[in-house]
Parts: sequence; structure tokens; C-alpha cells
Amino acid sequence: MIAVAALVGYLLGTFPSADIAAHLATRGRTSIRNKGSGNPGSLNTLKVLGVRWGAFVLVLDVGKGLAAGFAGMAIAGDAGAYVGATAAIAGHVFPVWTRFRGGKGVATSAGACLATFPAFFPVDFVVVLLGALRSRQAEHGSRIACAIWVTSAALWWRMDWPNLWGPAPGPGMLASAVVGSALILLAFSNSRRQAAQNN
Repeated sequence: MIAVAALVGYLLGTFPSADIAAHLATRGRTSIRNKGSGNPGSLNTLKVLGVRWGAFVLVLDVGKGLAAGFAGMAIAGDAGAYVGATAAIAGHVFPVWTRFRGGKGVATSAGACLATFPAFFPVDFVVVLLGALRSRQAEHGSRIACAIWVTSAALWWRMDWPNLWGPAPGPGMLASAVVGSALILLAFSNSRRQAAQNN
């Protein structure tokens, strides 16, 4: 059942929010992957298509992680929630439908946290926002958020603090934070490498 939770989470994560937004906004004339940074995420969508479409993609990408966490819990309990939510991040970063070329996974990870680590979600949101605004780079804020995510997961597990509606703190919480953070940082690294090759 955990494998089923992983598969469902991954498939939810591959839902192409930014591609659909670009198709709807331009009637198929523009591919979000060929404009701006080329990243199929909410920030690039905002820059290319405007605030309304950027918000649309943000909500859908957060929703993917949230839905995957809740679906995983329904399928395989607490472990399924962590596996499903983490698999959604993997699906967003490495979607099979586009030759494993996806987005950064930041918004999807926020949805994953909202489902599996809701106690951390407000901290995650503030750190990412402040980091991005201060450095004008989403990557900087994401690095800080990932470090705090892993640290917080370890602390919540160690102290057995309450987790609102999320699963009870345990090793799955820490594993999800570590793997989710690794996927996000890998996505940023791949993006930098590709940008350097194109230049």
C-alpha cells in the first residue's frame, strides 16, 4: 500500500500546472518552457503571463502536494502520507511525461508540508518569502527553508511536539524533509547547470 501511495503521489505531482496555464492564457501559442527562465513553475508563470496566472499555478502546485499527502494517508496511514507527499515533489521535479524535465518543487513541497507537517508550514512560508525578497533569488530562500525544514523535522520527532492535523512526528517526518529538500536543491542545481550550458 505504501508503493501505491508513492505512485499516486508521483502522478499527482506530474500534473502540468504551468503548461496548462500557458495553454489557457495564450490559446496554445506560448509554451512556458520557452519563455522567461523556462521553468514550469509559478514564479516564471507570473513573470511571463501575469499575477493572475502565476497565482493560479501556485494554488495548483501547492494543491498537488496537499492532495498527495492526504491521499497517501488514506491509502497507507502516516507512512503513506509522508511517502505520497514526498513522491509528489519528485513528480513535479521529474515528471515522466516531459522527459523528467519539471519545475523546482518549492510550491509542491509547501503543499506537502501543509498535509504532513502543518506545524512547520507557517515557518516555511515566511522563510521562503523573506529569503527570496532579501536576495531577489528564490533559490536562496529555498536553501534556508530546506535547512530549517530538516532541522525542524528532527526537533519535532525528538521532542514529540504536536503536529496539528498531520501525522504523529516520527522517522517518516525527518525522511520526508531530507528527501524533499534534496529534490528541491537538485532541481535548482540542474537549472543552473542548464543555464550555464545555454550561455
